[in-house]
Amino acid sequence: MSASHNSTKNIKIAFFLNLAFTILEFVGGWMTNSLAILSNALHDLGDNISLGLSWFLDRFSQREKTDRFSYGYRRFSLLAALINIIILLIGSIIIVSNAIPRILHPEHSDAQGMIAFAVLGIVVNGMAVLRLRTGHSLNEQVVTWHLLEDVLGWAAVFIIAVFLYIKDIHVLDPILSVLITCYVFFNVFRKLIKTSMLFLQGVPDKITVKGIEQFLKNLKHVKSTHHTHIWSLDGEHHVLTTHVVVDEAATKNEVIHVKSQVQNYLADNHFEHTTIEIEYEDEYCRQRHE
Repeated sequence: MSASHNSTKNIKIAFFLNLAFTILEFVGGWMTNSLAILSNALHDLGDNISLGLSWFLDRFSQREKTDRFSYGYRRFSLLAALINIIILLIGSIIIVSNAIPRILHPEHSDAQGMIAFAVLGIVVNGMAVLRLRTGHSLNEQVVTWHLLEDVLGWAAVFIIAVFLYIKDIHVLDPILSVLITCYVFFNVFRKLIKTSMLFLQGVPDKITVKGIEQFLKNLKHVKSTHHTHIWSLDGEHHVLTTHVVVDEAATKNEVIHVKSQVQNYLADNHFEHTTIEIEYEDEYCRQRHE
């Protein structure tokens, strides 16, 4: 099974796990009269919307190329990641804004009911995280952060519920919620920077234009390179275009060998679409000095 199909399957499983538990959360929050559980239920409902969107766009991204989308639809997976990031950031701001009044005016909750739902929440969301944690796509990584945020949130609920069961210190609940949300906000903001760079066609992480050009220049018969451009469709599948200048005396077989070496090197570094223009040293190219 391909990595893209695994990605869609993983997100699908996470979606249905989260959806089933969200329904249970609303029922449990009403039964235990717990605002914390109801707040988590509302948060998980938002997660389900973004998970459903991720699932749909991830499947959509696997469509074959068309005349309108000549590279295919992989960037739709990147769009899903960006939408999820925005939802997470907005959700983090909402959680903090609701937690601050709770710090000033703590509220009573049913500790036993919170403990039971916290354990269930950790198990369900933890299963979804384990399912997605090996994913390589940026979309899977962002969805994993969604679910990891839920696991951390339920862990906080469990810890606070145990303290509340022993001693009535309700102010710990909103304080811990703020700390966890700030931690998630920081990591998601880093993902936002990475995703934005990919949308703006920045060079992917762990790859440099200078490194690629240096490899090309070290090949036999290659005199220089220019007009090298690198970007990524979705954070996994990269695109490269470059002009390679060869010795004016290079034979056809030598040029073919150079192209073969370049293609093999790029294939090992996740370059899915490559365009290599071979130029002879005495050949004019208007882009050589741009």
